Amino acid sequence: MFAAERRQLILEMVRANGAVSLRELARVVQTSEVTVRRDVRALEAEGLLDRRHGGAVLPGGFTRESGFPQKSHLATAEKTAIADVAASLVEEGEAIVVGAGTTTQELARRLARVPGLTVVTNSLLVAQALAHANRVEVVMTGGTLRGSNYALVGSGAEQSLQGLRVSRAFLSGSGLTAERGLSTSNMLSASVDRALVQAAAEVVVLADHTKLGTDTMFQTVPTDVMTRLVTDEPPPHDDRAGTELQALADQGVQITVAGAAASPGAPGEGMAGRRPRRESPLPVQRRGGPTAQLRSAGMIPDPQPGERERARVADMRRR
Repeated sequence: MFAAERRQLILEMVRANGAVSLRELARVVQTSEVTVRRDVRALEAEGLLDRRHGGAVLPGGFTRESGFPQKSHLATAEKTAIADVAASLVEEGEAIVVGAGTTTQELARRLARVPGLTVVTNSLLVAQALAHANRVEVVMTGGTLRGSNYALVGSGAEQSLQGLRVSRAFLSGSGLTAERGLSTSNMLSASVDRALVQAAAEVVVLADHTKLGTDTMFQTVPTDVMTRLVTDEPPPHDDRAGTELQALADQGVQITVAGAAASPGAPGEGMAGRRPRRESPLPVQRRGGPTAQLRSAGMIPDPQPGERERARVADMRRR
């Protein structure tokens, strides 16, 4: 594929989705992340897009919200890994709330195995994933259907959550920064998410690395309200994502990185018996960049020999 064709495809993907990771762009255009990074820089120089934390976004300070069809094909492996870890946090017989989103939909598919669970949600996709789980009770909020993400929003949804109290809320969003916390691009969705937060004793945010450092219009979960962040391993040399994780950890957010060795539970404990191996707060004042600090803290596994060599070659090419 010629450079002009490749860059046009990259531009179309970013326009369609609002934000796309370099990893995903490289997969779609069938080239290396080094080449994609070069293309993104060229497009940024023309003012057609902005580089942002291991990916590309539409020009401007805030990203817009993608529709469900676009979101469902982004960072699918990362969302699966995050959902696996998040499901391990849920105990038998618990009552939780689960917000709308493609990552929370993945979580719901795994929650179908947890007996005695009660799930309150405003998401039709979450409810559908649990519809045939005979040991899980699903409670839907009221509200008006928002077709772009199959969620119930508005005053009806918010009023149905008044007086509710559950142990945990699992929420996703469009962006996550240490300064503002979790945010989304839609005012109605943000308002319902805030009501979900108010109903929970603990708040668990599910966000893949492409959302780290991305800021959108409406805040849903301030950083000081977040109990835990479950995310995936940032790409090699993406120290900006590592910086955001370190800043979140410095503010007291417990961070679990999917893929950083979640230890298996005892035999017979099933999905609810697994626990992540390490959590933040992360140690500070270590040598190396933020990603190196995360690795030294046990949050991100060290690269294998072949990965080290590929990373070294990629770094030489960038220089």
